[in-house]
Amino acid sequence: MGTIREETERIEDLTLSPRAMHVVNTKGREIEEEEDEIRTAYQRDRDRIIHSSSFRRLKHKTQVFLAPTGDHYRTRLTHTLEVSQIARTMARGLRLNEDLTEAIALGHDLGHTPFGHAGERALNAVYPGGFKHYEQSLRVVDVLEKSGRGLNLTYEVRDGIRCHTEGKESDTLEGRIVKYADHIAYINHDIDDAERAGIITEDDIPKHLRDVLGYRKAQRINTMVLSIIENSDEEIKMAPDIEEAYNEIHEFMFKNVYTNPICKGEEGKAMDIVTKLYNYFKEHPEEMTDEYRAVAANENIERAACDYISGMSDHYALSMYNSLFVPRFWVD
Repeated sequence: MGTIREETERIEDLTLSPRAMHVVNTKGREIEEEEDEIRTAYQRDRDRIIHSSSFRRLKHKTQVFLAPTGDHYRTRLTHTLEVSQIARTMARGLRLNEDLTEAIALGHDLGHTPFGHAGERALNAVYPGGFKHYEQSLRVVDVLEKSGRGLNLTYEVRDGIRCHTEGKESDTLEGRIVKYADHIAYINHDIDDAERAGIITEDDIPKHLRDVLGYRKAQRINTMVLSIIENSDEEIKMAPDIEEAYNEIHEFMFKNVYTNPICKGEEGKAMDIVTKLYNYFKEHPEEMTDEYRAVAANENIERAACDYISGMSDHYALSMYNSLFVPRFWVD
């Protein structure tokens, strides 16, 4: 009688597609570890991500709307959970590895800055090496978590995190699914949030796109997910007409929402906050916490300041900015 983990691995071999990444074939971890009796390597990776401090901070990081007043707007955490759900649905439909897919999805945005892509642009402008959130997500799990020890994740999870946005395709179909799931999730929940904010209405979406994709968020998600399941084989892909409609609705969102002053009007202020914090801690590394002072000593001050700022939640960054740059009698 084998362990629970070994039984799970046996079931994977019997039920998963030959194109799936079977956990027994993992390239493993940078630091070898003894196997768990209950969980497979990908299940352990998922759990390590969920229990990480960077995952918890996602609940106070902007998705699209800066400092929304309502309780129902997406944050970086709720976006991550929606990506995970969509990715797992596709993985199950294609008989790919759900545990690997889930781990990649849950870890894909761990390196995102406060204030969403505005914060990312600000750090990219001031940090000498440039800043990309997907690269930072990998750095978080490799280096920054657990006081500099990292999470020691498997190669396939790390690869999927690194490849979820730009550059090379993931080595696994599970990683490529997460890239699609990220796009499906954000375009649909951003439509939902924009409608809630009164920026657009359902009728503003061109009718020919709704005819193809659906007239409600759930319909549109289902159309895209089903198209991927029905059209993927050695490659993860949508049907051409669905892909074309997705690209058009993406352009519609950029024109009507992503550059709209209602949700983007404060971005200049957010970028200014991130820039000033970065410059301040670059000049005063002694005021960073111990883990980032260690980065400054082991690598360089600029890297440490970049890591420190990018890890902040919106709330913490605002609080730090107020304490450093706003006279106390200005603050209620």
